[in-house]
Amino acid sequence: MYALKTLLRGMRPVPALLILLGVMLTAALGAWQYQRAQMRLARQALIEQAEHAPVIALGAQTYSLSDVVNRRVRVTGRFLQNRVVYLDNRPRNELPGFYVVMALQTAPDHVVLVNRGWLPRDLRDRAAIMPYATPAGDITIEGIAQPDASRAFELGQGGSAAGLVIRQNLDVADYARETSLPLQPFVVMQTNDTGDHLLRDWPAPANGADRNYGYMAQWFGMSLILALLGLRLAYRRGRRLATATDPFKRA
Repeated sequence: MYALKTLLRGMRPVPALLILLGVMLTAALGAWQYQRAQMRLARQALIEQAEHAPVIALGAQTYSLSDVVNRRVRVTGRFLQNRVVYLDNRPRNELPGFYVVMALQTAPDHVVLVNRGWLPRDLRDRAAIMPYATPAGDITIEGIAQPDASRAFELGQGGSAAGLVIRQNLDVADYARETSLPLQPFVVMQTNDTGDHLLRDWPAPANGADRNYGYMAQWFGMSLILALLGLRLAYRRGRRLATATDPFKRA
């Protein structure tokens, strides 16, 4: 009881209000980061559920991205070897390399982009492309449908300009306008082996929830520190006031 009286005596309205607002703000930010983590985990669960759903056999029709995103798909067609883009700065086990993205014609008026896999860079010539096999006839590709072939950090868009064979990133809609190809609005990340000697151990998508939990802990920690600091300062001020007004304690 004495400690509570001392604490209340030492509180000043304006500093107490400011500290309370700080505690409420940092606690709210911590709660927001927790909600973000839960959303990411829920999205990851949906992705895993879609990946384990039955395979979609893509036919000669147009699909929306929402129809197939994160789903396992199977498609048969013929690779257009003159419509290939090499995505740069895609290291694997600390070795530089490319992702080989090639158009697959599935019908006269339907084409889908396929990320065929990883190809090591020629260390002697940065612009040289190491040899790999591409079948000339029809081939069946299995993989996971994704919105893009993977994205890497890029300053500006000069490294992904139209017409470049080696690029930093590739947008499906932009490439469709550039080439006039009737592209499906997604990319198939190939998973089956077609004897082309490309590597396809795709990294699992990170859900980012751990980072949100880290931010949450920081904000809640700041909220606790502000609260404890405010209580400590008020208590010390209350004791000083009590000592100043109590003649026995002054003596």
